[in-house]
Amino acid sequence: MFSKRKGEQIMKHEWRKHEKEFYGAKQSPRLVNLPKQQFIMINGKGDPNQKEFSDKVSALFSLAYAIKMRYKKAPTLEDINDYTVYPLEAVWKTVDDNKILDKNHLEYIAMIRQPNFITENMFLTALEHTSRKKPNALYEQIYFETIPAENCVEILHIGAYDDEPISFQKMDLFAKETNVKRSKNYHREIYLNNENRVSKDKLKTILYYPIE
Repeated sequence: MFSKRKGEQIMKHEWRKHEKEFYGAKQSPRLVNLPKQQFIMINGKGDPNQKEFSDKVSALFSLAYAIKMRYKKAPTLEDINDYTVYPLEAVWKTVDDNKILDKNHLEYIAMIRQPNFITENMFLTALEHTSRKKPNALYEQIYFETIPAENCVEILHIGAYDDEPISFQKMDLFAKETNVKRSKNYHREIYLNNENRVSKDKLKTILYYPIE
């Protein structure tokens, strides 16, 4: 995934350029195989519009940039000495199936992917250093974990988060037409841009759910 092209030295790994196969979803659904990936994560419950969610996301990004800066000072690969921090992702599921549309009954894992060359020991070192330098009680809730490979239906949703059911309907219809079945009661989202910097109608979110 991070291999050097013939005759080229990659000095900075940029996920938008080098991993288009993972972040190039279209507005038409398709079947994909997501490979094993590693993340820093933090768990939560409730409405993502509340301050708790934004505070946890801020803590995640602070640590993600701390990991990046520590790697930049002492890279472990000859051909990569820097990388772009990955976008925010989240796994969502409802606590009560009878309250699917009630955001107060959501459970989530907010997470930021880490390159394959970042190890758990690197994460722990950065966590300890950052906790001392910029204390934040939320750092204690952040952990490092690998998500195994899984087959999914994927679609790019463009527009407000509240309009995502339209895209999920497209995914459900596609799954039915291709004879696959949603296998779990959660879905995953990748936020390709920042809701504080673009209008709601221009938000780009990749949606996934696992299939069998």
